[in-house]
Amino acid sequence: MGIYILKRIIAIVPIFLLATLLTFGMINLSPVDPAEAYLAAAHIQPTDEILAQKRQEFGLDQPLLVQYVNSIIKICQFDFGISYVTNKPVWEEVSSRLPATIQLTLGSIIIALLVSVPLGFLAGIKKNSGIDHFSRVLSFFGASIPSFWLGYLLIFFFSVKLDLFPVEGIGTWKHLILPSVTLALPLIALYTRLLRASVLEHLQEPYILFARTRGIHEKVIMGKHVLRIAISPMITGLGINLGKLMTGAIIVEAVFSWPGFGRYFIEAIFNRDVPVIQCYVLLAAGLFLVSNLIVDLIQMYIDPRISRKGRHHQ
Repeated sequence: MGIYILKRIIAIVPIFLLATLLTFGMINLSPVDPAEAYLAAAHIQPTDEILAQKRQEFGLDQPLLVQYVNSIIKICQFDFGISYVTNKPVWEEVSSRLPATIQLTLGSIIIALLVSVPLGFLAGIKKNSGIDHFSRVLSFFGASIPSFWLGYLLIFFFSVKLDLFPVEGIGTWKHLILPSVTLALPLIALYTRLLRASVLEHLQEPYILFARTRGIHEKVIMGKHVLRIAISPMITGLGINLGKLMTGAIIVEAVFSWPGFGRYFIEAIFNRDVPVIQCYVLLAAGLFLVSNLIVDLIQMYIDPRISRKGRHHQ
């Protein structure tokens, strides 16, 4: 098990280096000159002398290989440079906004799991029942409705009409409900269908019939055997969506004026704030890698055969 975990951690390193190389390449291939972008954000009229000074200050006059190596060293030190707009360290700006995004991500995941696990499981063991039809309608609705439209719809009914939740901002648990539900609904649609399909598949397996012939109680079969194994695809989907939620909650943060990382990234794009954009891309890559590693470890705990397969392939 320890060897499998070590191999998975080591495998992250070259993938992350590839992400840094692609990011570095895209920035250098972009027609936007970082020095010009900085001067434009600072409302300074660019001249040849000032541009040369800024390029030297940013290290843009050095060979590309030297620039790339220096950027790797700085990234390892969580040094993503200075924001062109605020003139503050990018990591300081990002780290002050990450807690709000993490709070929103965790809230949406908790709501999605609380709804989709029981709903998908019951829909699977009670095929073509009323709860199965309800899960299909909810999944269709959640997969098809745009997030921004759902957000405004929730604001209209629950904030404007019923005055139950705040319209925007952050502070109390009430501020978290509507944006979390907006983010959670597409996840509920996905996880419910995944779990339902997985339960239906495993109910046809021979071990279920064998367990029933042994006289094992139906609740034990469903809870200990079927649910534990059938939930595996759902956990995989959760790992994929965790990084996506952390970096992709841009629309929801804009609708609810949530002071998170995604909203900060949109502002950086409009302002051509290159250091912030670079930090966002690399942080997104890191979050995807880490979340998938966590999912692999959870899957290994649920099904220890995974680590044994890893040893066999050595």
